[in-house]
Amino acid sequence: MVDTFSGYKYRNTCNISSLDLHSPFAPLCTDRKSLLTAMSSGGRIGHDAPYMPRDCDMRWFSTEEICEILSRFEKVVILGDSMMRHVIGSLNVLIRKDLGYGAVTDWNFSPEERQDCFCNFQFNVKSCSVQGIFKTGDVVKNDPESLACPANTIDATIEQMIRFPIPSDELDRLRGLLPAKKPTRPYAFVFGHGLWNDLDLQATLDWLDTVLDVSVQQAPWLASPGQLSKSVTRSRGKPAGAAKAERSKQSSGFWPRLFLTPNAAGKEKPDEWLVSQGNKALMVFEEAVREEVKRKGVEHLGTWNMSIQSNKFDGVHLDLRGNLIKAMMVMNWLNMLEVENF
Repeated sequence: MVDTFSGYKYRNTCNISSLDLHSPFAPLCTDRKSLLTAMSSGGRIGHDAPYMPRDCDMRWFSTEEICEILSRFEKVVILGDSMMRHVIGSLNVLIRKDLGYGAVTDWNFSPEERQDCFCNFQFNVKSCSVQGIFKTGDVVKNDPESLACPANTIDATIEQMIRFPIPSDELDRLRGLLPAKKPTRPYAFVFGHGLWNDLDLQATLDWLDTVLDVSVQQAPWLASPGQLSKSVTRSRGKPAGAAKAERSKQSSGFWPRLFLTPNAAGKEKPDEWLVSQGNKALMVFEEAVREEVKRKGVEHLGTWNMSIQSNKFDGVHLDLRGNLIKAMMVMNWLNMLEVENF
């Protein structure tokens, strides 16, 4: 077994080994369905112990492997809330090989920020959320020497879209990410939503439908002409359920989409949120979202099991260790996508 963090900056100061996060075993999962089931169903033997998927294992990739996987895509688009912001932050840790400051804009830090947003505290939403890296393009622009991937080969970005209804300016930013003309490499989409609408299932499904509709209208190459026409018809008053079913059946484009449901709550979760956003509500929400997004052609990754025995800063957000596991789970999904079908 190899600690893939052995050559990372601040490896010893932050005292994090990849073997502390994931305990590898055989066999490896051989297809995306078994992989997503295994990662959603896995857990830990003890608080903050290494995470293990169930029945078959995921890979813990080296930075070089992560760079190669990301390079298969024109862009990896992450849409959602602060939990999703931490996913792209963790991806930046991995591609910058920097456990101390990889997730944050350390190139413009004050001495105080260098102290407050170091190692685990990069994901402290009260102190360091503004300093998070939202897209790999910012690293290329401001600190290209820190990027371990070959120049101009990867592009990952997040648009924060936290609640439904989605404000028009956020939808405009989404449109700005999507070219009307089909690119040479595919786009992959990773969604996350729920807490800002108090785990209201219908609000989350409406949020997702809006995102999917805007995406395929802006970038029709994502799907067949039939799918686009159904989306337009639905907006003119066709029954939503029928249009959603038709959209899923009509899809023939290569449009990889993954929905991450929120991680488990911790003991610091404020009491006023324990009913609407506590662990029972999170578990029910995860199970319901899994079934509903499947009907839309969207795959699902649950994170409750992975996170129930992990540290959280505020009862909501995972620390660096937990978020690195989330990011590696997403990388495993990306690795299994059949980009040759694009």
